[in-house]
Amino acid sequence: MYNVMSKKAVEFIDDQEILDTLAYAEANKTNAAMINEIIEKARTYKGLSHREAAVLLACELEEQNEQLVKLAMEIKNKFYGNRIVMFAPLYLSNYCVNGCIYCPYHAKNKNISRKKLTQAEIAKEVIALQDMGHKRLALEAGEDPKNNPLEYILESIKTIYSIKHKNGDIRRVNVNIAATTVDDYRQLKEAGIGTYILFQETYHKENYEMLHPTGPKHDYAWHTEAMDRAMEGGIDDVGIGVLFGLNMYRYDFVGMLMHAEHLEAAMGVGPHTISVPRICPADDIDTGDFSNAISDEIFEKIVTVLRIAVPYTGMIISTRESQASRERVLKLGISQISGGSSTSVGGYDTPEPEAENSAQFELNDTRKLDEIVNWLLEMGHIPSFCTACYREGRTGDRFMQLVKSGQIANCCQPNAIMTLKEYLEDYAAPETKLNGEKTIARELAAIPNDKVRGIATAHLTELNSGKRDFRF
Repeated sequence: MYNVMSKKAVEFIDDQEILDTLAYAEANKTNAAMINEIIEKARTYKGLSHREAAVLLACELEEQNEQLVKLAMEIKNKFYGNRIVMFAPLYLSNYCVNGCIYCPYHAKNKNISRKKLTQAEIAKEVIALQDMGHKRLALEAGEDPKNNPLEYILESIKTIYSIKHKNGDIRRVNVNIAATTVDDYRQLKEAGIGTYILFQETYHKENYEMLHPTGPKHDYAWHTEAMDRAMEGGIDDVGIGVLFGLNMYRYDFVGMLMHAEHLEAAMGVGPHTISVPRICPADDIDTGDFSNAISDEIFEKIVTVLRIAVPYTGMIISTRESQASRERVLKLGISQISGGSSTSVGGYDTPEPEAENSAQFELNDTRKLDEIVNWLLEMGHIPSFCTACYREGRTGDRFMQLVKSGQIANCCQPNAIMTLKEYLEDYAAPETKLNGEKTIARELAAIPNDKVRGIATAHLTELNSGKRDFRF
């Protein structure tokens, strides 16, 4: 029985409710009057229910689909402007006891090199990431209580935050590790993490259990209810997502929105971010084995409707996607991207030899961070290395209230400009710096609040003279 307030996974992600929603969407995919009504509701910028969003995803009317694209771009601009937050993943270990059939880290894979970074190696990786210009990391590790216990993750976080190299420092560490206990989440919160990220992979319980035949991750309820426990442990910024291609995309699309609705209703605040990865090749993984893999066109429609349905939530795309794919979806709703990434254990300080492959998946966008920054600048975006909200306590419902009111731009715009300035001064190539200075001049003049613009201008002058880390 569907119950958005329930703490039981099979009730807040109810299979029959999803099936009924999909049938409803299929029956109304050419219902112009209904679709127009949903679009008008979406124009209030207050989001949509999972059932309304499913109708838009199924919509087969060309005129209405064109309206959806324009509306998604409008909503993206209203809440996130042209800012794109930059981050990089840091894989600590690929030891894993699970049997996930879509991931090369699965326990039975004897081909992949198993690695675990020491704290000294982590320090070298962090310095290399700082020398690229990164300020925000997403920690990744396989699930292995022996090799990757929580104590190792906590020690690694402490190491990362302790490294100050030249003008570099990591100011926010997000964590993507296996579902765990309320007490463990409390310790992660005390360690100063930003967002706790955990992908559901698929919300279809039967397929989920088939895709995770062995290991702790096989437990659907334990995994799906993890965000409730994380929030109970004090982590108020959580990030959800599915791996599109494992299951029918419409089913998982609805399930993900139901999860967001549950967190909003039961925990007081929805997800801070939603990620939209697609299945891609890896060590012993062939995407041809997954019949539900989705096309670029469907992928773009998913991003479009997600942005309309959850206007306040950040959306993330990784280097799984190609430059061309990322370029198309950036304008539709994506607000965070990775850059200069390595999906190997390590790989930033010293490139990994091909014979020692430890990567979780193949990269489709292999450009260096500076190339991506310059690319964003040339498209009219502001590459942002901002971590101010996290460090100023603007998280959870406090962050969402600012986003919903539109006041967040008074913080985000100048912070994006100032962190871009830091990057230009310390790391950028000459062409990137030239493009960046033009962008800063344009965006500074566009700040509507005279006081905010004046303070930002003063800080930019101080950044020129070598000072760092100003924030609103």
